[in-house]
Amino acid sequence: MEDWKNEVYPALESKRDEFHLLGYDRATVDEIWSCLLARIERNNDNEEIKLHQLVNDIMRLSANEYMNWLTIHAYRGTGWVSEEESLHN
Repeated sequence: MEDWKNEVYPALESKRDEFHLLGYDRATVDEIWSCLLARIERNNDNEEIKLHQLVNDIMRLSANEYMNWLTIHAYRGTGWVSEEESLHN
């Protein structure tokens, strides 16, 4: 998947720009990419992801889902959420 980041970079930039227009000025391409990888890992049943599906996932990513991922990511980084709790969410 990491190899495809360069291929889909324009879509990631577009999503970052969309989030900036919505007022999420701190959104970065790298964070959006990490959020998408986490989403794909969580939802994928070991199926091979095709490039067009990845672009579709980028375009469908909502600001709400991105902010939820950032919040959970921040909690895990500070130790506020135990590993067991995060597995149940």
